[in-house]
Amino acid sequence: MAHELGTSDWGDWLLDRIRSADPVGVAVWYLGCNGLVLKASDGTTVFVDPYCGLGDPPRTVRMLPVPFDPDAVRSADAVLSTHEHSDHVHGPTVGPILANTAAHLYGPPAATARTREESWGETYGLANARSTVEAGDTISVGSLTINVEESHDPDAETPVAYVIEHDAGTIVHPGDGRPSEAFDAIGDQYDPDLGVVAVGSSGMLDKPDGPEYTRWYNDPNECAEAANRLGLDCLVPTHFDVWRGLTTDPTVLHDHVRSFDAPERVSILEIGDRIDLPNS
Repeated sequence: MAHELGTSDWGDWLLDRIRSADPVGVAVWYLGCNGLVLKASDGTTVFVDPYCGLGDPPRTVRMLPVPFDPDAVRSADAVLSTHEHSDHVHGPTVGPILANTAAHLYGPPAATARTREESWGETYGLANARSTVEAGDTISVGSLTINVEESHDPDAETPVAYVIEHDAGTIVHPGDGRPSEAFDAIGDQYDPDLGVVAVGSSGMLDKPDGPEYTRWYNDPNECAEAANRLGLDCLVPTHFDVWRGLTTDPTVLHDHVRSFDAPERVSILEIGDRIDLPNS
């Protein structure tokens, strides 16, 4: 079965760290792929694009450990989906989080349509735990203000970016977005402190008709351009670690961003790592 839930051999240690954390501002954990968990100083906890699936072998083969068991999540206030691809709105990952917490799922039209097509309500016992959002919407979740903005992803139907504001700083998550005027607008309006940008290589993936050249994410040059157009203080590269044949070495980004005004720095996180705002 494509994108079936993987089994985590990490136990509860990452979830325990998140539960016990007492951040001064906002703590951010990287879940691998394009996933984040944010926890604010008031305890507000938000998952963005969490994915514990195994891909669709042999087309997409997961290269990462599965960091947690979704059914073990007991503290979450919201789950954000940037677009409709399986590694960004994954029923076996998100469904148990919604069912076992007070969390609400927010996603653009094609993402929430997927939850209906896959019968999430019946499968996970959900009633009204899902809302469709579009660029221009604003969501308040605890101490976090979540602004929905445009994102340019040529491989998605209705992609959005989330700009998450807190007294400690501003975080932007544009999904698998690529450089565009939408990023200029986000940079001009919000001047984000931290942002994630998907980066990867292009490669040959097994398709039904045989191997096919595939390009899904920013290459390092585009990643640097995206971070510059977003006006990031800190760039956190994502997605470089998940799919066999499309991985890349994110350390090259230090050279790629060196001549730009932004970002000021690149922070390379491994799955399970934490970064904080304000940055100490």
